[in-house]
Amino acid sequence: MNTTEGSTHGTIVSSVKKHTRILLTLLWVFFTVNFMYCDALTSSLEPGVIEMHMSGFTGGGTVKITEGFLLGTAMMFEIPFLMIVLSWVLKHRINRWANIIAATLFIVAQIGSLFLGVPSPMYIFYSTIEIAALLLIVWNAWKWRNPEA
Repeated sequence: MNTTEGSTHGTIVSSVKKHTRILLTLLWVFFTVNFMYCDALTSSLEPGVIEMHMSGFTGGGTVKITEGFLLGTAMMFEIPFLMIVLSWVLKHRINRWANIIAATLFIVAQIGSLFLGVPSPMYIFYSTIEIAALLLIVWNAWKWRNPEA
């Protein structure tokens, strides 16, 4: 066993580093939990947000909430949930590209969201963490070499 003084921590860290598939799955879970909690805090506790949503707008009052907007948002937010599973089950080549494309899409979306209205310090904090996690996904997927080769 590859451990330090009887600890299994060294084995776990080494295993995750060897198995990019596990790391990508964990990073998608981390990203997803952060964006969900950020949205929950923003929607329920930030002053003026509930009133803005009740008036039928979001994004600092600039985006009209319609059925199409809600469907598009649901479809977009389904991608990270799907990536948790896909990172685990897809074959290497498609897995790499799915992670790179999905994470890049969300980096662009997250950066763009910072320009809708005036983001609160809490939103900037979570956005920074989310972008960092997404950059780690892109980086690890980019440098991932085929384990079957």
